[in-house]
Amino acid sequence: MKKLLGIIFIFFLVMAWPAIKTAYQLADLYNLLPQISYSNKDFDIETVTSSVDYNENGTDDYTDIMLGARADRKNKPDYDPSYVLGGYPPEDKGVCTDVVWRGFRNAGYSLRWMLDRDITLYPRDYPNANPKDDNIDFRRVKNLRVFFDKYAVELTTDINDIEQWQGGDIVIFKDNKHIGIVSDKRNADGQCYIIHNGGQPKREEDYFKRGEVLRHYRFDASLVPQEILVRWEGN
Repeated sequence: MKKLLGIIFIFFLVMAWPAIKTAYQLADLYNLLPQISYSNKDFDIETVTSSVDYNENGTDDYTDIMLGARADRKNKPDYDPSYVLGGYPPEDKGVCTDVVWRGFRNAGYSLRWMLDRDITLYPRDYPNANPKDDNIDFRRVKNLRVFFDKYAVELTTDINDIEQWQGGDIVIFKDNKHIGIVSDKRNADGQCYIIHNGGQPKREEDYFKRGEVLRHYRFDASLVPQEILVRWEGN
């Protein structure tokens, strides 16, 4: 009897193995398995800080942007792409672009009105903002790509060039429909985690295994024309 039960158990294990393997692979892909994160120090990487502290809170811009994105991650807003009259969704709602403007807000910038100002000055640069609508333009990845192409420092898209990736950087992914903020956490290979919202279970995660990088930026306000910069004043 024991031998028969053993044979039955092995049979069902063999039959179930493809499903078990698939479930494991999906859990790993979406970072649902226990993980150990690493820091710059673990790879002897010098942490790059901004020379600008735009909101004068004692924390440099790059760190402020990352911490603002992390605050959104901790809040874990429901994924909701709804159009919002007034522009800003509630703090418990959002999409990938909301992680970005909330990160910038934490550094003292109004990304919404910076983008709107640039669209007003250079409408031909923004084919996806025609007609212009400040309620939604800043929540569209394609518009943000134009803005960052113009005003941010463009960096490597090679995820294995790990020293060139720093917390607070901005990354746009291959389909031009997803954006996130680079974390100061890294995987075992030194690749940075990404703070983003695509409705996934973990909002700060080892995302490069799922998303191919299209653009990688660092926002240095000292290189941006003063007429483009707009301070966050609650609107």
